[in-house]
Amino acid sequence: MKKDEAPKAYARAQVKEVMTFRQFVDHIAEHGGHKRGQVKGVLSDTCSCLVEELLEGKKVLLDELGDFWVSLSSVGAESCEKFTSKNITGVNIIFTPGVDFENLIGRAEFNLVASRVAQAATVKAEKMGSDTVDLAAAKNKGNTPSTDPSTDPSDPGTGTDPDNGGSSSGGESGSDDLGQ
Repeated sequence: MKKDEAPKAYARAQVKEVMTFRQFVDHIAEHGGHKRGQVKGVLSDTCSCLVEELLEGKKVLLDELGDFWVSLSSVGAESCEKFTSKNITGVNIIFTPGVDFENLIGRAEFNLVASRVAQAATVKAEKMGSDTVDLAAAKNKGNTPSTDPSTDPSDPGTGTDPDNGGSSSGGESGSDDLGQ
């Protein structure tokens, strides 16, 4: 990060799995002994009602989950009289985590895993029938532009993000990627 200092490794969160709404509903139903349809209905209603209450200008406190409220983005006007709703450029939902989200670092587990670049290079080598992987080339150490679609930085699954050096992953909290 600082050009005049030796490179350092930093942690970077890496999603190891995407849980769909249906999977999350099933998970909650298994834990609470509720029917899946009931859980799905309550969660769907919670989202709809939360949006409704936020748009009415309320701050919604959901105990252990956290607090939700709205903030606005806007461009300035010369005076209050000249300020209109057209000056408002965005409605943002602010979330402050509740007590169940406190001290996550104390509850998380971190394990070293290959970076996304190394993972993509390994998959490419396996597809090509190769027994070896050139990690330096995969990480584009020479800083030469790659025309290889498997290292396309715009592809979130295989990009040559310079922050994706080595990696570590978390148990319950997902994965982390250590980058330079």
